[in-house]
Amino acid sequence: MINIVLFGPPGAGKGTQAENLKEKYNLKHISTGDLFRYNIKNKTELGQLAKSYMDKGDLVPDEVTIKMLNAKVEEHLDSKGFIFDGFPRTKAQAESLNELMESKGSQINAMIALEVPDEVLVERLLERGKTSGRKDDANEDIIRNRIKVYYGETEVLKEFYKKEDKYYGVDGVGSIPEITARISKVIDSL
Repeated sequence: MINIVLFGPPGAGKGTQAENLKEKYNLKHISTGDLFRYNIKNKTELGQLAKSYMDKGDLVPDEVTIKMLNAKVEEHLDSKGFIFDGFPRTKAQAESLNELMESKGSQINAMIALEVPDEVLVERLLERGKTSGRKDDANEDIIRNRIKVYYGETEVLKEFYKKEDKYYGVDGVGSIPEITARISKVIDSL
């Protein structure tokens, strides 16, 4: 199994790259955002529990998120691996993800971080905002704050994965195929 944590600030192209990598390597893409939406929409027990926290404006506890991830991983144990997108966000979550994968006889092989200059991110998101309908993609101040929050949240993860010798920074500027090729080079070296 090849298991990758895909990281990058808003607008780095994680979704696009995850789709390309999923096809190329026959991996399952697990986006925590999609996982939450699915569980809430389908009124699963975990979805209802997550919603009860979200409705109060609270963060969903890690144990609930890990249980959702575990259920999704269990569904696809026959796959060649997973791309985790949007999780982990903290060192405790990274440790929990390691434990989850070890319980499946596997491991996280790499954290691949798409590195894109802030000005390029702002430009991409403002452009996406013209068609996405997302309010958070249309306001430059909100975009800059999202980027700042991302760096604040993920710096500790960068260090965590560096200590495990699993951190790979990849240049996220260029054409989609060029970026996919850079990420593929990392995956092929694992």
